[in-house]
Amino acid sequence: MTTMLLTAAAVAAACAVLRRALCRPERRERDHWGGRVRLTALWNDGAAFGLPIRRGPLLALSLGALAAAVLCGRRNPAAAGLVLGGGLSNLWERLRHGRVYDYLRFPKAPGPLGRYVYNLADIALFLGAAGLLLGRRR
Repeated sequence: MTTMLLTAAAVAAACAVLRRALCRPERRERDHWGGRVRLTALWNDGAAFGLPIRRGPLLALSLGALAAAVLCGRRNPAAAGLVLGGGLSNLWERLRHGRVYDYLRFPKAPGPLGRYVYNLADIALFLGAAGLLLGRRR
């Protein structure tokens, strides 16, 4: 339980610090690492991948997913902490601002993944969910 909570706190803090550093009017779109990563400012008021889900159902789905991560976290507390920290970070932004600030794009990613814009919380959620799913297979 301690590993899960410490991981969640570290992810949520890193997301808040990074968002604050990048969410500035003077920031422009810039490429890094040979064009593999692009910093692109975007406020997302939809769900993942811009899906048009209303705020109430989206918040209920978010809380349910976070509860499921905590319940599944006994087998892999670090992965559950990534899901919890990323989910709480996005949920807090959505409650506070009504939308989520996304800033990372991977233009050279395969398929449609290169079109979408993500944030650190999204990446933590993805890695944590992958860890929980792979941990269930063992």
